[in-house]
Amino acid sequence: MSQKLNAAIAVIGIDIGKNSFHIVGQDHRGAIVLRQKWSRGQVETRLANLPPCLIGMEACVGAHHLSRKLQVLGH
Repeated sequence: MSQKLNAAIAVIGIDIGKNSFHIVGQDHRGAIVLRQKWSRGQVETRLANLPPCLIGMEACVGAHHLSRKLQVLGH
């Protein structure tokens, strides 16, 4: 992801799946600036490279585990 895109992302929505996650990022106006499909192993690594932002995902056992990891990263 480009540096300009990283700065534009204010909110990220994650649809958690078994092996792949669908990611949608929006800027401060609500316009979609990111729409990708990441593997489970890519999520934490890619979000570690983004500036802190609000992340929303459904409530499930996997989401609680992931949210604790993302909070450590500043999200």
